[in-house]
Amino acid sequence: MFDTICAISTARGLGAISIIRVSGPQAISKVAQIFQGQNLNEVASHTIHYGHIINKNEIVDEVLVSVLKAPKTYTMEDIVEINTHGGIASTKKVLETVLETGVRLAEPGEFTKRAFLNGRIDLTRAEAVENLITSETDLERKLALNTVDGKVSQKIKKVRDIIVNLMANIEVNIDYPEYEDALVITLDNLPPKLTEIKTELESLLEESKIGTLINQGIKVAIIGRPNVGKSSLLNALLKENKAIVTDIAGTTRDTVEGEIELKGIRLKFIDTAGIRKTTDLVEKIGVDKSLSILENADLVILVLNNNEKLTAEDEELIAKLKNKTYITYINKNDLPSKLDLNQKDNVVYGNTTTPDGIESLKNKIIELFDLEAINTSNLEVVSSTRVINLIKETLESINNALANVSKSIPVDMIAIDIKQAWDLLGEITGESYQDELLDTLFSKFCLGK
Repeated sequence: MFDTICAISTARGLGAISIIRVSGPQAISKVAQIFQGQNLNEVASHTIHYGHIINKNEIVDEVLVSVLKAPKTYTMEDIVEINTHGGIASTKKVLETVLETGVRLAEPGEFTKRAFLNGRIDLTRAEAVENLITSETDLERKLALNTVDGKVSQKIKKVRDIIVNLMANIEVNIDYPEYEDALVITLDNLPPKLTEIKTELESLLEESKIGTLINQGIKVAIIGRPNVGKSSLLNALLKENKAIVTDIAGTTRDTVEGEIELKGIRLKFIDTAGIRKTTDLVEKIGVDKSLSILENADLVILVLNNNEKLTAEDEELIAKLKNKTYITYINKNDLPSKLDLNQKDNVVYGNTTTPDGIESLKNKIIELFDLEAINTSNLEVVSSTRVINLIKETLESINNALANVSKSIPVDMIAIDIKQAWDLLGEITGESYQDELLDTLFSKFCLGK
């Protein structure tokens, strides 16, 4: 933890500039050994200096070196950032030269890990740094930025403060019963306080649905019998010939996937094999896979042909969708209708030979998932799966406490569940953690962050 580390902080490949970041107690003195220019040991903090990196009297590269002294840095340690030319060979050679001074190559995410361990950021903000780097849409960027800024942490802290105040009152009642100024917590006045905590946690979980939707996108399964136009619909949505389309039933044997962005949300389309009874072993594997995808999809698009009557297989598929969010896309609306469909809601008519119906289908998805509202929300919501699971565990502890109140369990016993809730929220922000958690969390980061 107290050694000096370095890594390339920019993406590998060709570019105008690459940055080698060095952090630790010897960051400035180590880089000063290989820098030809102003003496870095004597310069002011947060300044940039022109010069050259030297390796055994040979000029490696012409550089700009930024010197940032602790504690006002990302890691709260001394940091030096060497701005080199962006060629692969130049960047690699400068990094090798830094390593030869005895500086250690950083592990993935180690700079951010040090920022957390040194108290600059909490664990939710540390996680969000990686999300900010990997964000693919503008909504993902805004969501991650709000978490990096600590707005989500503040919500967690608010609930934790309510719990700690309650715990403090209970502890005073137990340890100092003679202290008359403290509120006496009883089985009568405890439920409203627990209910307040429960309401806050449930609100966090409800809001997290937006964060999950933004981060994970919407998994959309396109299903139907063979030859109803599923692959053509996928191609029309993606505006490219991603899936093979023929008049031969059963052409699609495996899934074909593609992705578009709609109102800032990623839609992950999966074109599945046509679902029907078959004796063909390979096709049967594809059909079974399609049914599995149907079960796990956030949205199902059932494709039916306008010029064909409903078959028994269609009826079976509709029955399987009873508890799913789905849209029925009636294909080939340019042909005479033979379809007798009782369903009226979430039905879109169109065809895949023209753009007709595609925009209507997208608008129906926007409506079903209320994507317009997400675009205008403040996005100060939980989105991490780890955090959501810990909030659910916290809520379970509070529910246990409420259940124990109804059983007239003594308050000092109920305090065990309340303390567990407090500890679980501490795991979210990192006020209580296990080393294994940090190793797992930061191993997902890129090397130079």
